[in-house]
Amino acid sequence: MILYIRVSTDEQAEKGFSQRHQEEMLRKYCSINYIEVRNVIYEDHSAKTFNRPQWNKLLLNLKKQKNTTDLVLFTKWDRFSRNAGDAYQMISILRKLGVEPQAIEQPLDLSIPENKMMLAFYLAAPEVENDRRALNTFHGMRRAKKEGRYMGTAPFGYANKSKEDGTKYIALVEPAASVMRWIFEELSKGVFNTEQVYHLARRRGFKRTKSNLWGLIRNPVYCGKIFIPKYKDEESRLVTGQHEPLISEGLFYNVQDVLDGKSRVYRPKIKTVVEFPLRGSFICPKCQKKLQGSKCKGRHKHYYYYHCEAKCKYRINSETANKLFIENLKKYQPITEVKKLYTSLLYETHRDLTDNAGEKKRRLLEQIKDYEVRLGNARDLLLSLKIDPEDYKMMKEDYNGRITNLERELSLVVNDKHSIEELLVKGVDNLIKLNETYVDRDLSDKRSLIGLIYPENFTIRENKIQTARVNKIVESIYLINSELKRKKNGTKDDFYLLSRRVTSTGFKPVTS
Repeated sequence: MILYIRVSTDEQAEKGFSQRHQEEMLRKYCSINYIEVRNVIYEDHSAKTFNRPQWNKLLLNLKKQKNTTDLVLFTKWDRFSRNAGDAYQMISILRKLGVEPQAIEQPLDLSIPENKMMLAFYLAAPEVENDRRALNTFHGMRRAKKEGRYMGTAPFGYANKSKEDGTKYIALVEPAASVMRWIFEELSKGVFNTEQVYHLARRRGFKRTKSNLWGLIRNPVYCGKIFIPKYKDEESRLVTGQHEPLISEGLFYNVQDVLDGKSRVYRPKIKTVVEFPLRGSFICPKCQKKLQGSKCKGRHKHYYYYHCEAKCKYRINSETANKLFIENLKKYQPITEVKKLYTSLLYETHRDLTDNAGEKKRRLLEQIKDYEVRLGNARDLLLSLKIDPEDYKMMKEDYNGRITNLERELSLVVNDKHSIEELLVKGVDNLIKLNETYVDRDLSDKRSLIGLIYPENFTIRENKIQTARVNKIVESIYLINSELKRKKNGTKDDFYLLSRRVTSTGFKPVTS
């Protein structure tokens, strides 16, 4: 005879379920009934299935030593199983091996047909209890999500915390938060694809897998939202979380647009290395094909080249090409003397944009409110039986979809009324020393800067950069520089009397 003692982790603290108590009761029963105990099996596993380590070992031994054991004892039937279907199947297997399972507190003679109804009750009761517990847990977690609480293990960049009253929450943790923020910022630029960003992030300390990264960058928790999935008649939706957002909603949705292919990408998504920052933008001056990068081993070091794979076999030393590109940036640097002019123009443009953003935000809020009122009216019509439930469902899906799109558009509206003077000064300073800024940046920023200056490909002919098109703003700076350099008496004190070409359509409204 074998004693089977099972207790799952969540039952350890419950009265009457300890292993010691079960063993004491089973041994006392065997002593009273003169039953010899051959072995005692201890199990610390859930009874939802029979996929339990110790039970599998027991079953294997019973098959090897058939007809040597005639009884397996346990305290109650829920110690044996909490799934009626699995239990009946296991009882059939044990009987074929000549073994009879029996609960000492709920004894049943299974040779009597009527006792099978009692067995069904004993097995179904714990299964119902399990299902009820699972359902209560599900509704509790769903209610917590609706309140804006994140449930489960914190995503990368956050850590699980507890308040003094025991309430659990997630909080930003460094340096993981900075790494995750950098990943979103890089993806929003559209310079590198997800796999390239993943490899760059690994160097910064990202320890997750590639597939895990894909799930993270799709998770709205990083912009302060909690996703509530669809359940029965409730539609899926996003609610504002109680945790601190890692990034803005605008940045999150920009990344989603890039991932979905809806955002403009300046540069082709190609793999590149530090020695070849121009790769993907640099074309052959002979056949107009994009140049590739390669390295050759010399006597003392490696040499890097941009080369064409076509028949023309054009190639140029990467160090030479990179230096020419950096020198070329100097002609797009604003003259230091007109720093005040550019700062003033950018400040005016920012003021106009924020004023327009405020008006757009007000208009979007009015539209959202209008659709919410329409949805409320449709609900009243449904309650008064003036429209069919199917019509209401269609209207609800339509209005909810429109509201979601408007809320998403609202999150992208910039309405920053704070002072940007310090930011402008820093930005113009970087513009004035453009070539130095380019040299000091990392590979990703270099690639982004190349794409901003040269929206189309460029080449090098006679040690000069040539391209079909330059960014309009950068071109305007170059033209203004050319005109100002011809002036013998220097610039005027009143900068607003200088050329206004920089304020062309698209950068600032045209001055009449």
